[in-house]
Parts: sequence; C-alpha cells; structure tokens
Amino acid sequence: MQLSKSEEELMNVLWKQKKAFMKDLLDAYDDPKPATTTIATLLKRMTDKGFIGYENLGRLREYYPLVKKKDYFSKHVNGLIKNFFNDSASQFASFFTQETALTKEELEDLKALIEKEIKNR
Repeated sequence: MQLSKSEEELMNVLWKQKKAFMKDLLDAYDDPKPATTTIATLLKRMTDKGFIGYENLGRLREYYPLVKKKDYFSKHVNGLIKNFFNDSASQFASFFTQETALTKEELEDLKALIEKEIKNR
C-alpha cells in the first residue's frame, strides 16, 4: 500500500520525530499550517493503512511510525523499477544517470558504492 503525497509529507515528519503528538506534527509545518482537521484525517488514513500507530496518553494520542523509512522507500523504488522500467534495474540506472543532473563527483560516488556492493556479494 502506498501513501499519498500529503501522507508522505506527514510521515517524513513522524519518521524524523519518532514519536509525536498532534501539536508537534502541526508545529513541524511551515506557515500557512494545515488545519488540525486535515492532519487528523491524514493520521486516521495512515493508521487505517497500517503505517502508524498511537498510544493514548490521557486525552492525547502520541503517534509513532510502524513502517521504517528505508523499508517504505525500498518498496516504492522497487515498484517504480517494476512498473516503469520493465523490472530492469539496468534500465532504471541508465535513466537515473542520464536524466538527472548528477555531477561527475556524484557519479563517481555511485560507482564506488556499486563496486563496494559487488565486492560484498
């Protein structure tokens, strides 16, 4: 299951804070801040999807992620590769290196990461 763009934005706040009350989540947004009801709706949807949980502390709820950021984005990237690049990591890598504004230094860094991973396998 996937998050909407608004849900992803809120999830990033929660991943960063690890645990947060509604007020903490609202405070993380720049002005103009979203309405409390908007955040409450997003939290409900994200809870229903199984991305976040909460603990009742008196009348307040403390929210926390149930899904790790790395796991979510790994699944997301693998879905992109499958759906847009014929399940070919090579096609994805070709697109990524040619269609993004990576510097020569960034490409060298990627090359070093790939070579390190090859040695580890």
